[in-house]
Amino acid sequence: MDQVPTVQIAFLDTPDGTELPLLDVREPDEWDAGHAPHAVSLPLSQLVARLGEVPQRAAVVCKVGGRSAQAVVWLRAQGYDVVNVDGGMLAWQRAGRPLVDTAGRPGTIA
Repeated sequence: MDQVPTVQIAFLDTPDGTELPLLDVREPDEWDAGHAPHAVSLPLSQLVARLGEVPQRAAVVCKVGGRSAQAVVWLRAQGYDVVNVDGGMLAWQRAGRPLVDTAGRPGTIA
C-alpha cells in the first residue's frame, strides 16, 4: 500500500496566506463538541453519498488520523488532491489552534 500523504498542523497555511480547505470526517457528535471554525463537516459514513461536496484540494481531518487516512486513500483514487492532517484534531488542539462548538463557544476535543 502506498503511504498516505500527510500535512503537519504547522504547515496547513499556504504560502499565499490562504489555508487549504479543511474537511472534517468525524461524526456529528464529535463535530458538535469542537471543530476548526472554517472546517466543513462531512462524516466518513456519508463521504460516498456526498462526494460532490468535496473540494478538489483539501486537508482531511478526524480525531487522530485513522478515519481521515481512509478518506484520503479513497478520495485520491477518485482523483482528488487531498492530504491527511497528521495527528488529527487532537494535534490541532495541542497546537493551540481555534476550536468552536456548534453554538460558536470555545470547543473541545475529547
